[in-house]
Amino acid sequence: MRKYAWLKEPRRLDENTYVCKIMLYEAEEGVYLFAYASPGAIQCSYDRCYDSLADLYDDWNALIDERGWIELDDPLPYCQQDAFIPLRVKGRNIDKPEWGKFETLHEGTWVEYKPYRDF
Repeated sequence: MRKYAWLKEPRRLDENTYVCKIMLYEAEEGVYLFAYASPGAIQCSYDRCYDSLADLYDDWNALIDERGWIELDDPLPYCQQDAFIPLRVKGRNIDKPEWGKFETLHEGTWVEYKPYRDF
């Protein structure tokens, strides 16, 4: 299960990081919180693992805006759980990951991920 929410106002996490939206992802080993520093961010800038969904909700529910939690589809196989688009490490699907290189799904084909691509 994945859900995201917008914060009522940006929240400071540390000296350099402000968060404006968050995503939760429930996995077998726990519940992940992903935090995003800008409205258009595709990948998170901060993450944390919680023992339970209730613990995550206790920390964050009062901070989210009136839209509440918005459901998202689970990521495609081999894709990043924190990404708002289908995004995977290149080669991960064939057990030859090229760390630092990403690809995304465009019109049914995996292509090199370029954040500012003009299709």
